[in-house]
Amino acid sequence: MAETLLLAPWLPLIVGSLLVAVLRGRVQDIVFVATPALALILVWSLPQTAGPDFNWLGLTLTPVVSDSTARLFGTAFALAAIGGAIFALPQRSSAERAAALLYAGAAQGVIFAGDLVTLFLFWEVMAIGSALVIFSNGASRAGLRYALMHAFGGVLFFAGIAASIGSGGTAIRPFAADSIGSLLMLAGILVNAGAPPVSAWVADAYPRASWSGAVFLSAFTTKAAIAVLIRLFPGEAALIPVGLIMAVYGMIYALLENDIRRMLSYSIVGQVGFMVVAIGIGTPLALAAAGAHAFVHILYKGLLMMAAGTVLRATGTARLTALGGLARSMPFATCAMIVGGLSLSAMPLTAGFVSKSAIMQALADDHDAVAWFALTAISAGSMLYAGLRLPWFAMLRPSTPRPATLQATPAMKLAMGGAGLILLAIGAAPGLLMRFVPGIESVAVLTSDHILFQLQLLVGASICFVLFLRLLVPHAGTTVDTDWLWRCLPQLLVKAGSALSRQVLAALSLKSRVDTRKIQAISEAWVQRTMHAGNWRTGDIALVATALLGICLLIAAM
Repeated sequence: MAETLLLAPWLPLIVGSLLVAVLRGRVQDIVFVATPALALILVWSLPQTAGPDFNWLGLTLTPVVSDSTARLFGTAFALAAIGGAIFALPQRSSAERAAALLYAGAAQGVIFAGDLVTLFLFWEVMAIGSALVIFSNGASRAGLRYALMHAFGGVLFFAGIAASIGSGGTAIRPFAADSIGSLLMLAGILVNAGAPPVSAWVADAYPRASWSGAVFLSAFTTKAAIAVLIRLFPGEAALIPVGLIMAVYGMIYALLENDIRRMLSYSIVGQVGFMVVAIGIGTPLALAAAGAHAFVHILYKGLLMMAAGTVLRATGTARLTALGGLARSMPFATCAMIVGGLSLSAMPLTAGFVSKSAIMQALADDHDAVAWFALTAISAGSMLYAGLRLPWFAMLRPSTPRPATLQATPAMKLAMGGAGLILLAIGAAPGLLMRFVPGIESVAVLTSDHILFQLQLLVGASICFVLFLRLLVPHAGTTVDTDWLWRCLPQLLVKAGSALSRQVLAALSLKSRVDTRKIQAISEAWVQRTMHAGNWRTGDIALVATALLGICLLIAAM
């Protein structure tokens, strides 16, 4: 058991997080980059067998288990951590570095967990690490909102696990969304996946991280949720409409967004929607395609976040309305943005074309015409915002360029160049990805008719971009999202209620001052009773406590 735990890919990252917090200088840089590299080695050194079990409080726990899914996601997470660490070498914040390694280690723990309890523990540590990445940039309010949202998802997930342990133990196994426990688990996972109506946390939190921290944030949380969905809810039909809504939502808001990193955050939700649809299909090809697209998405979204971070670091802004004409002064970042955008758009000879082809083939084999046509149209929309609108307005359009005070360092260029080369290599030789994901070997990718169809789709999107260019011009402003329902609406209702109550009281005072005093006295007594728990009767307290206990017992009995 000790030998297996020593081979756990999360171990060097968590230890590295502690070391980075106390080390400084060149030694800290070495640890920051070396620990993710060691994690990658351990991903492939760990035998693909069930790890040893041990009992804890009557529960059977398996902290480390490796299989093909864990190896695929573990490799992607390790590559993302390596690239993010190299890119962040100019970032001297020890707090961000320690938080990033803790976050990456917890994500590996989620992937290699062999039981629900271990999975949940790493799930919560992952939330803590990612929140600390945001806090380390001084974004305390955004970090608090992020932490509260993931605490809400964690409560749902834990309640579902607690309700499900009694029937099947702690083993990770497929569930059906047909009981309170499984529905709570599914809801908690979908919170981390960024499913509407609670998807706004992605675009709210990720852009508040530093220019380097957002690279880590784009890699782990939502894709860890995809890996957990593959394990726990393969073939759950309810995921198909959820994924389609995510894909449409992400495309529309990305087209509207002015801030580059918010645009890419909305795009994360949209692209994760493709994976959720594939998981909902549930065939072996569809599940393999979801994993393949998660692998590729981590690479091209990391590359796009690096390009955006380079622009932000150099110019002090990521708003399209304030950018333009940067291609000459920042050619490397421009190329990175174009390669990442084209891969997201599934341009032939890029990795995105390979993984999305697998998803579309799975939909075709399942004869799901509605999902196939919807995702095909959304792929064209991806070309509009990622392949054309983003690089044009940020880098290529004729404009007086904003002064670039800081150029990309060699480490930043190395990270962007490495991610870009992997994306192009997979696109030119799809077999490289198929070795990691043998389930998609049957998909014919580089065929003339398939390439021609995709090129026609992308050319059509390009024509639409030219025709509707004026409509796609970015504008400064605030995008209203679903978080308005709980961030703004309650405040408006309170203000409206206060104003209405003042009007009512004023009207009553004209009739009778005595009645007004009585109403005020009753109102104050009610507020004192409900808001400050003033003198509740013992019977009332017992009734409420009994009701809560009954609800807990009902959930536990499911």
